[in-house]
Amino acid sequence: MKQLLIIAFTVLSTVAYSQKYFTRSGEISFYSSTPVEDIEAHSNSASSIFDAKTGAAEFSVPMKSFQFEKALMQEHFNENYVESDEFPKGTFKGKFTNIENVDFSKKGEYPVNVEGELTIHGVTKEIKTSGYFIIDNGIKGEAQFTVSPSDFDIEIPDVVRDKIAKVIKIKVSMNYKEFKR
Repeated sequence: MKQLLIIAFTVLSTVAYSQKYFTRSGEISFYSSTPVEDIEAHSNSASSIFDAKTGAAEFSVPMKSFQFEKALMQEHFNENYVESDEFPKGTFKGKFTNIENVDFSKKGEYPVNVEGELTIHGVTKEIKTSGYFIIDNGIKGEAQFTVSPSDFDIEIPDVVRDKIAKVIKIKVSMNYKEFKR
């Protein structure tokens, strides 16, 4: 009986300390600005999970979930550039390297460093950026970074090359909930 209590206590304390948070409706947007044209797209379909103990984090967004102002832009994005049928998701797998500085039990804004591997169009690249967690009636995580389509083997045809920036701004915003088993 004593061994059963020790095992139960060990399992319960591990579960209680391992705080995981998730969302299935995270927001990811990107913005390309050139003198010829601005292009912006938004998705509210990103999934993410992170472990507050270890800082491990993962994100996934269906490429077809990005909405553009013009339907033709969306069609070209999915068919010609990111080839969404062949590469249906963009993913990130990494960690918050200074997660120990975030007090998830106390309201406030906490800066974090993020690093890991971003995969788009079947190409994986190392990404490092900073962001922050806002603790206030929930947990919100936000970050911004830039990418170059050429780094992910996304070919831009000459005819529209002046309309698409060489560096694209990405914004990530996640409202997390506690993951309960």
